[in-house]
Amino acid sequence: MSSQKIRLESLPAEMIGLRLDKALSLLPEINSRSQASLLIEAGAAKVNGKQAKASYVLQAKDILDLEVLSPPPSELAPWDFPLDILFEDSYLLVVNKPAGMVVHPAAGHYSDTLVNALLAHTENLSEGSALDRPGLVHRIDKETSGLLVIAKNNL
Repeated sequence: MSSQKIRLESLPAEMIGLRLDKALSLLPEINSRSQASLLIEAGAAKVNGKQAKASYVLQAKDILDLEVLSPPPSELAPWDFPLDILFEDSYLLVVNKPAGMVVHPAAGHYSDTLVNALLAHTENLSEGSALDRPGLVHRIDKETSGLLVIAKNNL
């Protein structure tokens, strides 16, 4: 797995006064506050050469060093399944999930999930909460039918 090293010797004005985890989530290389928190916990984010806590408040004089790992390539495959889409725009989509359909890949269901059907429907999905969950904002159980909101970008 490759990584990208980032050094900020002069912090952008919008980062000054913010908690480290919140400030990191503003960087284009980091897509969410949860990803920022994971980097901090892994020791991949340093302030002034030292590991800092997520709650550290950045100051103008701080120097920030990051090592951002590139995600492994996705093994998710599109699945051509007719989706019941109730709403779609450039930001989100609302899908009526049928009972019996698994929302994201899990043991025994690697290619017949809502995520796989979404990949066949669109290439525009947010990163989601994990690599195998693009677009997912929330989930419902396999045997439950209902509406799911799907994020189409990280905004």
